[in-house]
Amino acid sequence: MERIDLPLSKLTSAQKLDLMETIWDDLTRDEKTIESPAWHEAVLIDRNKALSAGKVTISDWEEAKNRIRKNISCK
Repeated sequence: MERIDLPLSKLTSAQKLDLMETIWDDLTRDEKTIESPAWHEAVLIDRNKALSAGKVTISDWEEAKNRIRKNISCK
């Protein structure tokens, strides 16, 4: 596999997030191509327990992205 070097230090935070979203969208087109690591199920179980106990809340993806962008000062 040929390595692709990108000038990441020259990209803004917003550009990096956009690049990550583009890559993620491509990777998740076929969910069978990515195998979840063994620890992932335990994390999901813990998070579901916390949600059921009212210790955490959920956000839709657009809301979460906006909050992340705000927290890292992306414009």
